[in-house]
Amino acid sequence: LDGEKRALELPNRGPLRFTDSGELHPEIVEAWSEYGFYVLEGVIGPEELADIERDLKGILDRLPVGKGSLVDNNGRPALGTECEGPNLFWSKPLGDPFGGTNLASGRHPVKMFEPMPAESAPTEVVYLILGVLQFSDACLRLYGHPQLLAAAASLNGANFVPFNEAMFIKKPGLGASVAWHQDGVIHWDHPDWDHAIHGFTFQVLLYGCTAANAVWVVPGSHRLGKCDLVSLLEANGSERLANAVPYICGAGDVVIHNRQMVHGSFANTSPDWRVSITLGFHRRTSVLGVQGGGLHNVR
Repeated sequence: LDGEKRALELPNRGPLRFTDSGELHPEIVEAWSEYGFYVLEGVIGPEELADIERDLKGILDRLPVGKGSLVDNNGRPALGTECEGPNLFWSKPLGDPFGGTNLASGRHPVKMFEPMPAESAPTEVVYLILGVLQFSDACLRLYGHPQLLAAAASLNGANFVPFNEAMFIKKPGLGASVAWHQDGVIHWDHPDWDHAIHGFTFQVLLYGCTAANAVWVVPGSHRLGKCDLVSLLEANGSERLANAVPYICGAGDVVIHNRQMVHGSFANTSPDWRVSITLGFHRRTSVLGVQGGGLHNVR
């Protein structure tokens, strides 16, 4: 409750607004620049949300019956089985598959607490889908949302580069945690480093999110450079960071999320779903001559 209160007291939420010349409103840009995130309220309307939910149900229905299976519950070829790139990410229920491992360039150095799931829980669940545009026309249309693209152009320049799309599925009582991390891995020592060199994502909330199932962030941490997360958590004495706040959102809200922020999410022991569609954008100068780390692509 304290984290939710602090989140709602920050001056970084409101409707998506533009200037008369079509630029993202400077008050939004300034707040995003200072805090590292901005909650755009009510961007995605009921009709679009219904389209996304329809596709989500189709995706869930077509998932493999288990990790490594080639068929879904109806015996059909399962989603993603013919893909060469990584797409379906599995975890034990309420687990933390990335924390304390070398996955994703080792950027999740400390493992989260893993609560005990119900005895009836499956052995593993899909909690993340990369390349989701190939499985959902509604998400493809979402990535091309003209107002979101206009906002991306304001933040990253007219020659911005889309780079990744994903869907996080945090089922009630099953959804995995994502250990504290910063997304950027390439440019920390860049001579022209600044607070936004690693780009941003739009996080679109299908059902909204609460303090119990949301992403938590440390406001302003995108300006601190590469943080020593192990030391931060040891100093705090727990997996929770005292100055972190949750994203508190309604259905159809969109968070502009700076990828350099310290952020993470806890296992979803709440009764509520969280489904986030993540749409990434870089500056063109941040990708020229750069090879990705391999998480979102096959080298």
